[in-house]
Amino acid sequence: MIQAASDVLTVTQLNRLARKAIEGQIPLCWVSGEVSNFTRAPSGHWYFTLKDAQASVRCAMFKNRNQFLDWLPREGDHIEVRAVATLYEARGEFQLSIETLRRAGLGALFEAFSRLKEKLEAEGLFDPDRKRELPRMPQTIGIVTSAKAAALRDVLATLRRRWPAASVVLYPTLVQGAGAAEQIAAAIDKASERAECEVLLIVRGGGSIEDLWAFNEEIVARAIAACPIPTVSGVGHETDFTIADFVADQRAPTPTGAAQLATPDRVELAQQLDHLTRRLQFGQRRRLDNLAQRVDGLSRRLTHPAAQLANRRRQLDHLGHRLRHTLDSQLQQAHRRRDQLHARLRGLRPDLGSLAQSLMYLRQRQQRSQANRLASLAARLDALGSHLHHLNPRAVLERGYSIVRDEQGRIVRDSKDLKMGSEIEVTLAQGGVGALVNRIKA
Repeated sequence: MIQAASDVLTVTQLNRLARKAIEGQIPLCWVSGEVSNFTRAPSGHWYFTLKDAQASVRCAMFKNRNQFLDWLPREGDHIEVRAVATLYEARGEFQLSIETLRRAGLGALFEAFSRLKEKLEAEGLFDPDRKRELPRMPQTIGIVTSAKAAALRDVLATLRRRWPAASVVLYPTLVQGAGAAEQIAAAIDKASERAECEVLLIVRGGGSIEDLWAFNEEIVARAIAACPIPTVSGVGHETDFTIADFVADQRAPTPTGAAQLATPDRVELAQQLDHLTRRLQFGQRRRLDNLAQRVDGLSRRLTHPAAQLANRRRQLDHLGHRLRHTLDSQLQQAHRRRDQLHARLRGLRPDLGSLAQSLMYLRQRQQRSQANRLASLAARLDALGSHLHHLNPRAVLERGYSIVRDEQGRIVRDSKDLKMGSEIEVTLAQGGVGALVNRIKA
């Protein structure tokens, strides 16, 4: 606050006063103009000039605000900004600090689009888990579009070129203007009720956001979500996005792209079939060659049954001879093992008389050892008892000593622990006395 006209302000103070005055007088508002000198700083902040035919103003939109936009302003774009008028104190420059921005003239539509998108997304209508796979080779394809639309001709031409085997069912409807959204939703509902196609294409050619707005209506989005038939949305050009694109099972950039998504390419399938046919033929030839080689090998191994029987008989005689030889050898080894064990057993037979004398001698030694051990333990017990008797406090008292305790019953070992007039208790060998301290010797 300036106190008097003679007050001298620094530039910083002046700019701060100007900023407060501007921010206090101009509320948060919408401003429209053309983008000029747009700069995107390394920090992520946006700086540009907003101008009209007579004036311009510097603008700044910081990263924490612009990160929520899904589009980037370009030189010459007409936009509307919601901003706070302020002063950049460091350079004394008047500027707008932007909260949000939108394309000029389309603000209400974009706001409605964003609100509906957030609402349906919160309900789960865009959830990838609810998206269904498209049939690989559909026999019947449904199309929801205008019967007079160029998009229909493009789709039919693509279907004839890629997959002429499929039949097409058209569900005609308006695709723009008053009542278009309701007609589109009714056409989708009719396709759901009739259930005569395996995939449903919802298509329209390019146009402005107003032209495509019917596909941003909630009634169309809910009809697509409720449709039991897999759906493909092909609305507008590649850069156009509608609510229908988010709800449909598949989104195509154009109507022609929708036809391509919904059908296989017959040329590509023919090429794959030709490739598989060649692989099958090659595999069959290899299999036949392998079988022929196997037959040749088996034929060389094939012999007359009489020769096979003679060969088996020779093998049997040979095996019988080996078996008898093996059994005789094992039996001889068993006899030798038995004789060895019998000899070892005789050598290991114990001398019972000698063992009895050893046992008697050991018993006598044990008795003598136990008697000596008991005598030693008795003598030690007597010594410990005598020693314990000498350590008994009562025995000490019997020799003329006494035990002094203070008022808390603690044994007094130092005269410094007592005070004049303190009560003490003296324990003697027989009984005890209470006393008062009237003299303390250090």
